[in-house]
Amino acid sequence: MLHSGVKLCARLLLLSLSWGGTHSTGGPGSTLPPVVSGPPLSSDVRSVVFKGESQVEEVQVVRPLRLALECTWTGSQDRPHNISGFWRKDGSELADSRRPVLLENQQYNLRRAFSITDEEGLGNYSCVFDNQAEVDFILAAPRVGEVRDKPIVSYVGDSVVLQCKMEDTKPQPNSWTWYRANGTDKELLDPEPDSPRYQIHNQEGKTKLTVRNLTEADSGAYYCGAVYDISVTLSRVDLRVITFLEPLKPFLVIVGEVLVLVSLILLYERTKAHGPQPDNTLSDDQAHKLTPDDAGGEVTDSSTRQRKV
Repeated sequence: MLHSGVKLCARLLLLSLSWGGTHSTGGPGSTLPPVVSGPPLSSDVRSVVFKGESQVEEVQVVRPLRLALECTWTGSQDRPHNISGFWRKDGSELADSRRPVLLENQQYNLRRAFSITDEEGLGNYSCVFDNQAEVDFILAAPRVGEVRDKPIVSYVGDSVVLQCKMEDTKPQPNSWTWYRANGTDKELLDPEPDSPRYQIHNQEGKTKLTVRNLTEADSGAYYCGAVYDISVTLSRVDLRVITFLEPLKPFLVIVGEVLVLVSLILLYERTKAHGPQPDNTLSDDQAHKLTPDDAGGEVTDSSTRQRKV
């Protein structure tokens, strides 16, 4: 019995030591890392009720969130008791998303929640009903408005202002950035406040990039970026830098064509003026064929001339 009591005391001692080692309070010898928990994701729900074969719904996302997408389809004329439904992202079917969808209240319902934590989570989400109908949810950060389809033209030595603006009805970005196309890459423009060449000015929902002392090498594509917590939305602005002679080129071409035409006309007239003169003398055959009237009365009949002798 004494032996069993000693064993019990030894076990209690080991248990107390083990408890103290695994529940350290963070003293000098502690090696446990601090527990860090991020802020919980906000939640949102987007629902679509449709009757046809397809529908597109644009969803603006500005920050990480848990988004529930819900599709309600009224079906076709022939409504079976259940059909197959599944989800796709960017055209690829999501794993474990296919399930039977029952007909309830003369309609089919499909719902799924997605955690959108970064830019990779954005894209095209589609709910598909038995390959007969689908809804496309396009998740993206707000797009920059005032997209130009023609380049901005400026002259060598001048200054130019490139501008981007977010519409007032859309969520405003946290900040703005500017990039310049460098081959297939984009070069970040981050000038100093006293830079003699570049100046960036941000104000509420718009941004301006000023480029001074332009050269032809400044021509190309520039990108303004609207920065949100979830992503950066880019918009392209094309710049073309020309010399002052560039607008005169069409006029100079026309003047050159006119000068060439005038020169050809003058050359033709000069060649015609110095050409061989026409011969006004009559040949023998022409002289014999002249009538008395054509000879001016100088040619008389031979018989008359003999009578006067």
